[in-house]
Amino acid sequence: MSQSGVSKPLDRDEKLYRIRHSTAHVMAEAVLREFPDAKIAIGPPIDNGFYYDFDLPRSLTPEDLERIEEHMREIMNENHAFERQVISREEARRLFADQPYKLELIEDIGPDEDVSLYTQSTFTDLCRGPHVESTKDLNAKAFKLLSIAGAYWRGDEKQKMLQRIYGTAWENPKELRRHLDHLAEVEKRDHRRLGRELDLFSTHEEAGSGLIYWHPNGSRVRLAIEDYWRAEHLNNGYELLYTPHVGKSWLWETSGHLEFYSENMYSPMELDNAEYYAKPMNCPFHIMIYKTQTRSYRDLPLRWGELGTVYRYERSGVLHGLLRVRGFTQDDAHIFCSPEQIEDEIREVLRFSLQVWRDFGFSDIKAYLATRPEKSVGEDADWERAIGSLRTAIDAEGLPYEVEEGGGAFYGPKIDLKIQDALGREWQMTTIQFDFNLPERFGMTFVDRDGKEKRPYMVHRALLGSLERFFGVLIEHYGGAFPVWLAPVQAVVVPVAPAFNEYADQVGRELRGAGLRAEADISDARMNAKIRAAQQRKVPYMLIVGENERNEHAVSPRLRTGEKEEAVAVERFIARLHRSVSDKALI
Repeated sequence: MSQSGVSKPLDRDEKLYRIRHSTAHVMAEAVLREFPDAKIAIGPPIDNGFYYDFDLPRSLTPEDLERIEEHMREIMNENHAFERQVISREEARRLFADQPYKLELIEDIGPDEDVSLYTQSTFTDLCRGPHVESTKDLNAKAFKLLSIAGAYWRGDEKQKMLQRIYGTAWENPKELRRHLDHLAEVEKRDHRRLGRELDLFSTHEEAGSGLIYWHPNGSRVRLAIEDYWRAEHLNNGYELLYTPHVGKSWLWETSGHLEFYSENMYSPMELDNAEYYAKPMNCPFHIMIYKTQTRSYRDLPLRWGELGTVYRYERSGVLHGLLRVRGFTQDDAHIFCSPEQIEDEIREVLRFSLQVWRDFGFSDIKAYLATRPEKSVGEDADWERAIGSLRTAIDAEGLPYEVEEGGGAFYGPKIDLKIQDALGREWQMTTIQFDFNLPERFGMTFVDRDGKEKRPYMVHRALLGSLERFFGVLIEHYGGAFPVWLAPVQAVVVPVAPAFNEYADQVGRELRGAGLRAEADISDARMNAKIRAAQQRKVPYMLIVGENERNEHAVSPRLRTGEKEEAVAVERFIARLHRSVSDKALI
């Protein structure tokens, strides 16, 4: 309450938080009405909704969600107040004697913390709040239960698998409808769904979780990405490396990975009486190359890039299509330079990063500058110079940014770039990370102008992050309808009748001979069926050919959107496609 005794109006975020938090409690009560013996776990509000985890006597079905929703509407219309209560631990243990998950949570409450409860109707739960005043403040037409998922208790695979119900809640039905429409578009663009429909990639649990199989269509896109990546890196002063997939334990002991990162590394292999590990990072290998000779200030800066495949043991519960995997190819680079060179190098790597993102069709980009945490290594002057160079680079590019005070790694500050996709979702992609730790651990030096050995600065830079995750984001951003320069098949030649199959095949060969990804569909299907098939594959161009086109050595282009164009000579169409590829046109 304010001093005048009038409640201060809640802002929108706080209001929605209370609505979703309260709706989650109503859902838990509704589940208990449907399943009186249910064991309740946790149920927080989350972005755009809420969830609750339950230990239930059987698996839930979509029909169960419908009945739970009916119970929820009844509870909302019954007008029950949300009432807070503080009790002792002993009282809490008695109250939740038949709820084992709540008993475990009670034991985790600190000795100086209150045991806070909220009750509405017949339902009571451990909760700090806040909530709306009453269930009547919830709109019974502005919520929806969305899905059922499995969730290990406390995210631990060794614990019991619970059933999680996800839902969403809003102030009014119009907002709910808008959100459901958005979710429908997200579902339509889901990279796993499009990966199957467009025959881009697959995963195979029976052959190994979290590992990606790139199909021919997906491999064509990947090759286009890799060719672009290599060419642009060479054009921007980088040299390319290739390094092994495994290394002796010494390497990972020296880098610190075995001490700090071993739970995310695959188990070692015993070879020649030594332990070898699949690499989780490329950086120690690049350092080994650096140390093959004495480096002078004249050699610096060194910009070394690698499309290096790494392996990290992620828990099975977090694996998610292309977005979270166990084996992936990092578009890695490391910059080794002198302290005097660092500001120019950071400005250049940020400029280069932005150029690449814009070439791929992402223009809404925001930077996050993470500064020195309390526990860190390195000299104060090095940290100050590093943070200053990151800030200067961001300012020079005019990027919007936020500062995450103390958010850097213990070994250096960083910039993260987050992009916004076609659905307005933000993805963290590029990282530009200083490292004062590895140069020290590996004893890296260079001979400076004064003849003395000094420590080089080292910057890690993953631009796209990984090819797998980037491909997943790219699929969803374009809904599988890739721009011409990335499309697996850029054009399909479609004859109007079998009599023109030979000409269609000839045009297809001419396009491929010009370096374009093209096919001729000379199957037995009818012309309209061939056009529909190409549109379903999201091919940018269908080139219709008949007698006039054959006589004129031409094609009649038709876009995947259905738009038709006038006939054009084959040579002119080839030149047009080459311009689209060269310009990275986004159509």
